[in-house]
Amino acid sequence: MGDVLGWRKLLGVIAPSTNTVVQPDMERMRPEGVTNHFSRIFVEDPVALSNEDFIAGTTAIAENTMDAVRSVMTCRPDYLVLGMSAITFYGGVQGSIDFKHKVEAVAGVGASTGAESVAAALKAYGNVRTVSFVSPYYPVANAEVRRFLEESGFEVVRDVPLQCRRWTDIAKVTPERLREVIDHLDGPEVDAVVQVGTNLSMVDLAAEQEAARGKPVIAINTATYWHALRACGIEDRIEGLGRLLAEH
Repeated sequence: MGDVLGWRKLLGVIAPSTNTVVQPDMERMRPEGVTNHFSRIFVEDPVALSNEDFIAGTTAIAENTMDAVRSVMTCRPDYLVLGMSAITFYGGVQGSIDFKHKVEAVAGVGASTGAESVAAALKAYGNVRTVSFVSPYYPVANAEVRRFLEESGFEVVRDVPLQCRRWTDIAKVTPERLREVIDHLDGPEVDAVVQVGTNLSMVDLAAEQEAARGKPVIAINTATYWHALRACGIEDRIEGLGRLLAEH
């Protein structure tokens, strides 16, 4: 007998313990018959004052990820959704693949990462060559995102690292501030705007800005959940959260 509520798929969702955005975001995207089962990667909420501090913080997330994976696998999910992003971009395309394979080796099931999902989303729209992106990171991590995107075949025109001082501060960045950033990132030479950093709340704003600008504006949480659904063979079109879920 199948799971009564998750009769289509059980998804294990992994995110840092300081993250307050991934869980509500992905619950909103959940189709009928799919259930999300959250597991938290234990991490402190340190103050980041430099590139070195930021790298140390994300390294701690990477080191504790596998414990969260082992924990969620006890409910026997069919697939994993990795709701952390910085570490999935590190090391370019090959580094992203290596990290994904480590997770899947521990889990014994497939997984969608933020980095691969953003690249897949950009390709799904078609005719995207140039991108700009915003993150809550420090410049050292933005350089890794840039490297990944360029290795994936995209030209990065501009990027903005918001340099949030604490992990919990990321969720406090307002839509008003993000609209200002998107105004700076966009331009006639930009085919798409991307947001990375899973605790940065931009699902609704991305949909709003996409409609207003007439070009893809991709929130990483939307891209990652979309990628997981499609990887599981779930093709439901979900309205109100942007073209990616509604059309692709």
